[in-house]
Amino acid sequence: MLMLWTGALVLIICIAHWVYYWRNPRCNGKVPPGSMGFPLLGETLQFFTPNTTSDIPPFVKERMKRYGPIFKTSLVALPVIVSADPNLNHFVFLQEGLLFQSWYPDMFTEIFGRQNVGWLHGFMYKYLKNMVLHLFGPENLKKMLPAVEETACRRLQRWSNQETVELKEATAGMIFDLTAKKLISYDQDNASQNLRENFVAFIQGLISFPLDIPGTAYHKCLEGRKNAMKMLKNLLNQRRAMPGKSRSDFFDYVLEELGKEGTILTEAIALDLMFVLLFASFETTSLALTLAVKFLSDDPSVLKKLRVCDIIPTLQNLNCIPNKHELKYFRPYRQSMMQF
Repeated sequence: MLMLWTGALVLIICIAHWVYYWRNPRCNGKVPPGSMGFPLLGETLQFFTPNTTSDIPPFVKERMKRYGPIFKTSLVALPVIVSADPNLNHFVFLQEGLLFQSWYPDMFTEIFGRQNVGWLHGFMYKYLKNMVLHLFGPENLKKMLPAVEETACRRLQRWSNQETVELKEATAGMIFDLTAKKLISYDQDNASQNLRENFVAFIQGLISFPLDIPGTAYHKCLEGRKNAMKMLKNLLNQRRAMPGKSRSDFFDYVLEELGKEGTILTEAIALDLMFVLLFASFETTSLALTLAVKFLSDDPSVLKKLRVCDIIPTLQNLNCIPNKHELKYFRPYRQSMMQF
């Protein structure tokens, strides 16, 4: 009986010791204030709680009020320091690769791929960065402006015939089609499979609890990426099978690099890069445009400065708006904000 009580006491002491060090992680420097939450689980559930705010996420905002702009926490069983301090963040970005090394949890590695540009460093990172600038550098962006303008005007004409427009979804579709055409000459109207649907499934589960079980958002996210990568690989193989047909897009550039002797580029890295470029271009830009329109519509004094009489002639000069439908083009924007 004595041994049983002794064993129980030792177990309690060990658990208490473990919990103490969980809540007070060892560090060579000074750890900022904060809470590590429950052992192993940490504050993961609070972090992944959905919210619809366009402001700072409630998880960060509440802890900033309690602990200040820099605080400690634990997410997906990992100790983390969160910084909302602009000066510290600026310093971190300046010292990236020197005093600080970029790093992502395993769950993000699974989502974005282990050959992703965000996980690469040194020469390989610079090499991929130059590849992206080759396509989206300042000079090439200038050449893209006519295509962007034409696409935007065409979508405006389409939206003018609708009662309402969900701006985030509409702009995301427009930007995805434009980027996919520039990157891989992908045309949704002539494609046998819908590439964007896989990206939508990917995005919906991107910030979710990492539980890979069929039916969960995280599982759908992984499946969306898997299907999108499969489509990209098939498209690359199709392009490789038709070497004489040049389209001057990113696929052509990738195949040219892959064909060079001694190249450090692999097919896996190239496909991961294309996946990230497609994701980043349409998701972040469409969100920024939607928020810009929302904030304008929420501030009458600023919105008043954007007079329709000043904008309409400009759009007419671009052949975007027929005279008889001038005002209809602006109506969907205002209505879509009510649904945001």
